[in-house]
Amino acid sequence: MTVLEFTIVVLAISLLAGLLGALTGLGGGVVVVPVLTLGLHVDMKYAIGASLVSVIATSSGAAAAYVREGFSNIRIGMFLEIATTMGAIVGAFLASRVSTHALAIVFGLVLLQSAYLSIKGTPDNIEGVEADGLARRLRLGGAYPVGGKPQTYGVRNVPGGFAMMFGAGTLSGLLGIGSGAVKVIAMDQVMRIPFKVSTTTSNFMIGVTAAASAGLYFHNGYINPQVAMPVMLGVLAGALLGAKLLMHMHVKTLRLVFGVVILALALEMIVNGITGKV
Repeated sequence: MTVLEFTIVVLAISLLAGLLGALTGLGGGVVVVPVLTLGLHVDMKYAIGASLVSVIATSSGAAAAYVREGFSNIRIGMFLEIATTMGAIVGAFLASRVSTHALAIVFGLVLLQSAYLSIKGTPDNIEGVEADGLARRLRLGGAYPVGGKPQTYGVRNVPGGFAMMFGAGTLSGLLGIGSGAVKVIAMDQVMRIPFKVSTTTSNFMIGVTAAASAGLYFHNGYINPQVAMPVMLGVLAGALLGAKLLMHMHVKTLRLVFGVVILALALEMIVNGITGKV
């Protein structure tokens, strides 16, 4: 495969990954890394480095649409970034000391969780909850548009959500993904934040998390411009398109299809990691 052919193929794959990631709230990295590794035989650590660069671009671009529409809670995002940034640095440090076989197995397990969440889906918490004491002191509650009118919501169990965010950051640094699934679980299930707010705030957060670990990947020589550039441009374009479609599109069927694809990639990644083919 020539350099031009490789670039075109990676650009097309990344465009689709960014679109699916934005529509499902799981991020494009869960598609980009296994496809680059298994389909194009790119070294997994270089694939992770390229994915981190694309996550930064995606968060900087597509997440702006969610902020403008009033869905993202910037105050919650900046507060929880303290935990995810610390976790991302720890994950990037561990990545340079873990074999690609082990990374493949861990990544496959994370993909299994993402597939389960995508297929299962999560109903939006329209009514919200009453904020607890710590959340009120930190003023983490907010409002988001529902049917053209602002719907207020509260936040609960801030320490539990903060701890899960550290784990999400570690996974991001270790595996080169935005860890959107873990972040959404932390905000939606643990902190009881409405699902749409959780998803869009996660998109807002992932860039800072990725930037914290991308520096270490660059220092270790795992960011190759030949791979990272088409991945970044493709994922960004796909995510911008997905952000526009999300406001008007029913994604239940898409979640199911995406979950099945991710499930297949997860099983293949785990098998290749165990057999040493990655």
